[in-house]
Amino acid sequence: MVGIEYVPEAIEDAFVNSELNNIKNTLFYAGDMKDILNAAFIEKHGKPDVIITDPPRAGMHEDVIDAILFASPKRIVYVSCNPATQARDLSLLDVEYKVSAVQPVDMFPHTHHVENVVLLEKR
Repeated sequence: MVGIEYVPEAIEDAFVNSELNNIKNTLFYAGDMKDILNAAFIEKHGKPDVIITDPPRAGMHEDVIDAILFASPKRIVYVSCNPATQARDLSLLDVEYKVSAVQPVDMFPHTHHVENVVLLEKR
């Protein structure tokens, strides 16, 4: 399993969690997915089967969407705290992927905020 995370502290936590759970087949990279997920990265680590993405409220940068389309995983799990930007991004991914499941999760009771999880599958 390979993880790419923008926040370096989250990478530190990922290493700790892997060690605590005795998981040995993990690699983690700190940085922006648009810069890391490129042809050289895929050649070194292989093409991903699944990409799980949880972008900020502003959604994914178009370069990140291009990197995901280039990586061409079988499935994408897109977690979002902003359904409006998620819908925008899903329309950009629609050229290669179809939405196969949607699950809103109310993690913030008594507010209008919701986490939305979408499963996309390669067309």
